[in-house]
Amino acid sequence: MNWGTKIVLGMVAFMLFIISMVVYMFKTHGNDALVEDDYYEKGINYDQEYAAKSNTLNDDAAPVIKLSKSQLILQLKDVADYQLTLMRPSEAKKDLSSQGKTIGEAHLIIVDTTPLVKGLWFLKLEWRSNGKNYLFTKEIMI
Repeated sequence: MNWGTKIVLGMVAFMLFIISMVVYMFKTHGNDALVEDDYYEKGINYDQEYAAKSNTLNDDAAPVIKLSKSQLILQLKDVADYQLTLMRPSEAKKDLSSQGKTIGEAHLIIVDTTPLVKGLWFLKLEWRSNGKNYLFTKEIMI
């Protein structure tokens, strides 16, 4: 085999590598939770998000998180309307979202974790209580 044949085979192998990487990237596109579809809108509304996070810190309103074998229990300080999002970093299809009002005198939010895949989840809790918006984010292991 002469040097011209080796160069052509090397170029073909490199082109096959590049084509396989392109196919892989298109196949996994939209499967991760790291990029959001409406990130421009989120950037415009960042001031509101920052104010909600500041309210959580200033009012010492971070929820108490308890994790049992089958439930995730969040306890807030006051009655609130909430929106809870559990995001799986590896697969956006498995994200879980719920909304409602806190339960009972203890102001609880209870989530059944039995259908959830074990591992790392991003918890994002937004709520409105006493006329103020609050936002709390945390990584949890289920």
